[in-house]
Amino acid sequence: MIFKAVGDGRPYPEHGRSRTRDWVDVPPRQVRLDELVTTKRTLDLDTLLAEDSTFYGDLFAHVVEYEGTMYLEDGLHRAVRAALQQRPVLHARVLTIR
Repeated sequence: MIFKAVGDGRPYPEHGRSRTRDWVDVPPRQVRLDELVTTKRTLDLDTLLAEDSTFYGDLFAHVVEYEGTMYLEDGLHRAVRAALQQRPVLHARVLTIR
């Protein structure tokens, strides 16, 4: 299994970081793919296969840690690419909320 679980939606409270620039103060770190719960059940294949899919967005995935669980909020295409390349970790900005 690639991820800890596949979720559908965000089970954590709103954190107010809706734009990419709102995340720049959250330092990136490595996160294991098998510790992540996705917040999307589907992936747009065009996004996964696009060569410039990270050109306009953040270079790092966005993860929200809530009640001991890490939710992949943005960057599902990066996580799937990492898995396809046999990499068990992903560089992500991890926001811890309580």
